[in-house]
Amino acid sequence: MPPLPPLQLYSVIIPARDEEESLPETLAAIHSRLTEAGIPHEIVVVDDGSKDRTWQVLQELKATRIPTLAPIQNTGLHGFGRAIIHGLNNSRGDAVVIMMADASDSPDDAVVYWKLLSDGKECVFGSRFIKGSKVVDYPRIKLLVNRFANLFIKSLFAIPLNDTTNAFKAYRRTVIDGCRPFLSPHFNLTVELPLKAIVRGYSWVVTPIRWQNRKYGVAKLKIKEMGSRYFFICMYVWLEKYFSRGDYHRDS
Repeated sequence: MPPLPPLQLYSVIIPARDEEESLPETLAAIHSRLTEAGIPHEIVVVDDGSKDRTWQVLQELKATRIPTLAPIQNTGLHGFGRAIIHGLNNSRGDAVVIMMADASDSPDDAVVYWKLLSDGKECVFGSRFIKGSKVVDYPRIKLLVNRFANLFIKSLFAIPLNDTTNAFKAYRRTVIDGCRPFLSPHFNLTVELPLKAIVRGYSWVVTPIRWQNRKYGVAKLKIKEMGSRYFFICMYVWLEKYFSRGDYHRDS
């Protein structure tokens, strides 16, 4: 494979629904760290049908504090996955990173992702559960469900990745385009993206990351609603891996 072209712009994609309290701190930290690191960037926050002042807060932040902020509204059907897809479709970067609005993801790790992509990787997958990672205040029940789900995915696909369900991952734009079309309207997109990238032959690396629980608001993930959706998308990509005869595999 020929050397990958140098990266020009980093698009930070953040889905947000009723996150008026979290956004100022989250966005300021991301903008400050990426600017400090000299990374050209845009922060694409997708207001996904918020009922609070999320949209107004975004407008205020763009006008007064964060010039790289590019807020947009998802006026169609809502859902975590739909919001991310809307953000991907309306971003300009040749590299993208998906982050959460609640400050659970570290801007320092986003910088590491950029450097790894710039060094020639096509995907960077953060793991909260390997040496060098740190997890702060993870709810115990969610943690148990998380570890079971990720063990299932790791075994099903025979891959050395133990945090597939984590949304905080980065990709070159060519990977995003090569993994279309996307099927997941909800949190299962966090599984669809990396598994498709792996199955379709893109290069990837795992790096330890820091995760901390949100300070404001409530988590949007509903475990009872997501089990069957995660299972469906896993089996869909598994079938592609073993029965598509390489029809969707990346070009060399």
